[in-house]
Amino acid sequence: MEVKNRYTVIKHHIEDAPKESNFELKTEAFALSLEPESDDIIVKNLYISIDPYQLNRMKSFNSSQGTISFSVPIIPGETIDGAVIGKVVASGNAKFQKDDLVLGVFTWAEYSLVKEGNIIRKIESTEFPLSYHLGVLGFNGLSAYAGFFELCKPLKGEKVFVSTAAGAVGSIVGQYAKLLGCYVVGCAGSQKKVALLKEKLGFDDAFNYKEETDLNSTLKRYFPEGIDVYFDNVGGEMLEAAVTNMKVFGRVAICGVISEYTSDGKKASPNTLDIVYKRINIRGFLAADFLNVFEDFYTKTSDYIRTGKLKMIEDLSSGMESIPSAFVGLFKGDNIGKKVISLA
Repeated sequence: MEVKNRYTVIKHHIEDAPKESNFELKTEAFALSLEPESDDIIVKNLYISIDPYQLNRMKSFNSSQGTISFSVPIIPGETIDGAVIGKVVASGNAKFQKDDLVLGVFTWAEYSLVKEGNIIRKIESTEFPLSYHLGVLGFNGLSAYAGFFELCKPLKGEKVFVSTAAGAVGSIVGQYAKLLGCYVVGCAGSQKKVALLKEKLGFDDAFNYKEETDLNSTLKRYFPEGIDVYFDNVGGEMLEAAVTNMKVFGRVAICGVISEYTSDGKKASPNTLDIVYKRINIRGFLAADFLNVFEDFYTKTSDYIRTGKLKMIEDLSSGMESIPSAFVGLFKGDNIGKKVISLA
């Protein structure tokens, strides 16, 4: 049996901010059956994760390309892969049966032909919405958990600053910090997001960075005694200002540098004298570095969700045709929380 399978490609390399016109939706015939000796799996995709790092893969060159398997370049006209949840519709592999729910690195398409190595894990429990496994219970949640607890080693009562705090990772970091008993301030790009941070997610305070003309003074106002922990998702001037306002032995976890993804202009240049004399620890990381703590993260975070202590913020769009606008919106600050495409 064959079906029409729709999938998304880029028309050409994207060197600056992405536009919807950079993308194209294609359709091709797709067989829902496997050859007798095949050990591949056919998956009907249900939810597709939309993540900013993919833009670096769409460039003709970026220093991230090739450093890890999921950052390899995307070739214009060819299928794009990323984190996807799907249902097995056919399997030549004894480890996977029809109707299994699986999370893995599949194509941005309605159906994917998958090899065993591209499946990260089966989703055995349906206690939570499936899409949570792309966000709070997936790599975004693991990034928040590992970056905050494993790298920053926070203590109760410490002062924590989170950038892009209404995003997929920052919104979870801030809640973890509050559960630990820290004082938490976040920044976001609209008053609506600021209100969400304070009223729904429990941040002690928050500000709209677009309304601030002097980030150094802004952070001094919110942290008069200095910052113990900065969880960085943006890089650029925000990182510079945070380092200036760090306490002695402050810790910085750099999860992303979205301010630099769309521009070849000014890069972050924190004061190195501050780094040396305040003995600030700055560490970049990827979620994949911390798969060894995944079970601990998953168990604790599931319990927080189950008991209502941690809230998941999702931004869902429907259908393959919504991928271009969803991806472009990440760089305009349109999304609130985790951006997911629903094909279910």
